[in-house]
Amino acid sequence: MSFTGRIGLLAPSSNTTVETEFFKVLPAGVTLHTARLPITQVNPNEIGSMVSALEMEAKLLATADVDVIILGATAPSFLKGLGYDREMSKRIEDATGKPATTTSTALIEAMSVLGITRVALGSAFTPAVNNLCANFIEANGIKVVAKDGLNLEDNLQIGRQDVQTAYDLGKKVNCPEAQGVALACTNWKSIDIIERLERDIGKPVLSTSQVSIWGALKKIGYTGSIPGYGRLLRTFGVAQEKAA
Repeated sequence: MSFTGRIGLLAPSSNTTVETEFFKVLPAGVTLHTARLPITQVNPNEIGSMVSALEMEAKLLATADVDVIILGATAPSFLKGLGYDREMSKRIEDATGKPATTTSTALIEAMSVLGITRVALGSAFTPAVNNLCANFIEANGIKVVAKDGLNLEDNLQIGRQDVQTAYDLGKKVNCPEAQGVALACTNWKSIDIIERLERDIGKPVLSTSQVSIWGALKKIGYTGSIPGYGRLLRTFGVAQEKAA
C-alpha cells in the first residue's frame, strides 16, 4: 500500500503561500489540514501575540485526527531565541497529545543533516526580524556568514512578491564561506526556484516552506524521494537515516 498520513498545519492568518507550496509538494496519500493564527504585520509585537491562540487552534486540528501538527511560521518559532521552537512544540503536544514540530526546528534539523555549519540567510523580513532569525540560527551552533532581507513587514505584501525575488536574494547573499543558503518566511514564494538556485550556486538551498514539509513528513515516518524541490527533499531517505 502507498504511504498515507495527515498533516495539521498552523499557518499565519494572512499567509497566502505556505498552503499552496505544501499542496504542490506533498506526496500522494498525504493530506493537509490547516488552522490559522492571527497576524497581519511581521513585527515582534504581532509575532509574539500570534501564538496566543496556539492551543485552541491546535486542538481544532487534532479533531481531524492528524498525525502531526506543525507550526508553519518562521518568526513565531524563533522569536525568543534558543529553545523557543521546542517550547512551541511542547505547548501543542500538551494541548493535543499529537506529535508536533515547528518551521524553525525543521530548519535547524535540515541544516544538520546536510552538514551545513555556515549558512547565508535571505529573508522577506525587516532588519530587526532578520536579525532575530540569524541570532536563533547562531544560538543553535550554525554560523550566519551573510544575511539580507526584503525589508517587508506587511504579510500580504510579502505573499504578493514574485518567486524571482527569492532567487535573486538567495544568489545575492551566497558567498564563498557559505555551505548553503536559507530563505526564511513561509509566506515568501520560493519553492519553485530552489532547484535552479542550487544548480547555479552549487550548494544546498533551504526554504522555510520546504523544510516545514520535510519536517512534518519526517515526523510521520515518510522516507520517499520527492524530486524537483531541492536536495533536502530529493534525498529524503538519506536525510532520514542521518537524523535518526
